[in-house]
Amino acid sequence: MEQSCPVSELLGYARVSTAEQTLDLQSDALRAAGCSRIWTDVASGATTSRPELDSLFSHLRAGDTLAVWRLDRLGRNLPHLLQTITDLEEKGVGFRSLTESIDTTTAGGKLIFNIFGALASFERDLIRERTAAGLAAARARGKVGGRPRKMTDSRIKQARKMREGGMSQTEIAEILGVGRTTLYQYLGPQRSRRSTDQ
Repeated sequence: MEQSCPVSELLGYARVSTAEQTLDLQSDALRAAGCSRIWTDVASGATTSRPELDSLFSHLRAGDTLAVWRLDRLGRNLPHLLQTITDLEEKGVGFRSLTESIDTTTAGGKLIFNIFGALASFERDLIRERTAAGLAAARARGKVGGRPRKMTDSRIKQARKMREGGMSQTEIAEILGVGRTTLYQYLGPQRSRRSTDQ
């Protein structure tokens, strides 16, 4: 008895950012490209929750091809897009973007995505190098990274005078508008009056 091979499908995905936008343009283009079924989401590009895309991914089988109208419909940013395409490739699923004429089932399409991947990696390395160079230059000028200090030198002197005048750290913290923990970091523990009087 002969076993039938599963038929590969061209499946579409469309996304708009708001309910006011229409999916018609994308859906029409995907149908014209030959998509047998189209999944749609209404979600911002920054949103990670895309239930229909998740449903589509669970439906995809090796040999299928996922099509989108434009690259930005699939990924939130270039690294996310590249990761998604890599995940598809590992599943044995092809990818097509109609507007950009990219098709990873062809040698040229695979080459384009490898170039995108190299550019994304290059950009990450440049950011890392610029950050390291900026921090090194700041350190050389005596600056330290991180958040600005909550207590300036003059406020620390003011706090010490208040404590010497008999105020509690809670009162001082309230007056200076900082937390007791912050004040403790700059002044250390408050000694009891008895130990200072002896």
